[in-house]
Amino acid sequence: MASTLNDDGVHRSALLLMCLGEDAAVEVFKYLSPKEVQKLGFEMANMNSVAREEMDSVLEEFIASTQNRANLGAADEYIRSVLTKALGTDKAANLLDRILQGNDNNGIESLKWMDATAVAELIRNEHPQIIATILVHLEPDQTSEILAQFTERVRNDVLLRVATLEGVQPAALKELNDVLNQLLSGADKIKKSAFGGEQMAADILNFMGGGVEASVITNIRDYDPELAQRIQDKMFTFDNLVDIDDRGMQVLLREVQMESLIIALKGTSQGLRDKVFKNMSSRAAAMLQEDLEAKGPVKISEVETEQKEILKIARRLADEGQLIIGGAGGESMVE
Repeated sequence: MASTLNDDGVHRSALLLMCLGEDAAVEVFKYLSPKEVQKLGFEMANMNSVAREEMDSVLEEFIASTQNRANLGAADEYIRSVLTKALGTDKAANLLDRILQGNDNNGIESLKWMDATAVAELIRNEHPQIIATILVHLEPDQTSEILAQFTERVRNDVLLRVATLEGVQPAALKELNDVLNQLLSGADKIKKSAFGGEQMAADILNFMGGGVEASVITNIRDYDPELAQRIQDKMFTFDNLVDIDDRGMQVLLREVQMESLIIALKGTSQGLRDKVFKNMSSRAAAMLQEDLEAKGPVKISEVETEQKEILKIARRLADEGQLIIGGAGGESMVE
């Protein structure tokens, strides 16, 4: 299983479910999203042997957290505490929204379990604003697969609407309810939710190929150049350079001035620095390390300026096909 910030929480949650038994696990899974079920299920399937001490530790922690909870008036805080400890902050937040806020997005939840092609066929003939309102409720990778089924014109229009969507009003959810043939219920009672926006558009584009990304960004730039730039900034940040493969990093470093690189690396993670050092000659890496240590304090604004300049170089090289940046949808390079 790929390492994430919540791996330990996932592992302990899976172990707890196995300890509690099949019936209890079934009841828990009813409240989880497809991705959560998949992640926990994968962890459970690959849990071949567990030390008795670890099982005891998980059960003891669970029992301790559930003791002395007779005061039901604090139920919300109890649920929040237990789920956050078990699943981690990010995963628990999504589940807490559904449990504590009472959102009943049954229609949207059902779409999350459907094949992308099936969802595309279901919403293909709807107005782009309705399609955007539906898609912002789904995961970015699923949304990118759905958008791949549409024509370029529709795809560009929908992504622009996703990027400029500031929230989903009850009236919009009611319209969505009608479109999905009453799959959603109680739309008037649902509070405005913070779906859509620039980050959502950036996340979706990160899963799409470079050609599609360029077309969408060009379309958005015609509408609002600043919006297009903000989306691009959110798609790929300086810290994301660590994800470029070694060959791409070497190509990038040949284009970057050493003084610019020294300033840009100030305050970055050790992982990114190690990535840079790894793709330089031992002599150049040693000199860069010495220069970084000798360089005094640098204004944040100066660091950000140099980082943006390097990102511009990276994007140019990506456009030329010399390296790959962005999400999982990028095409492979050829010689």
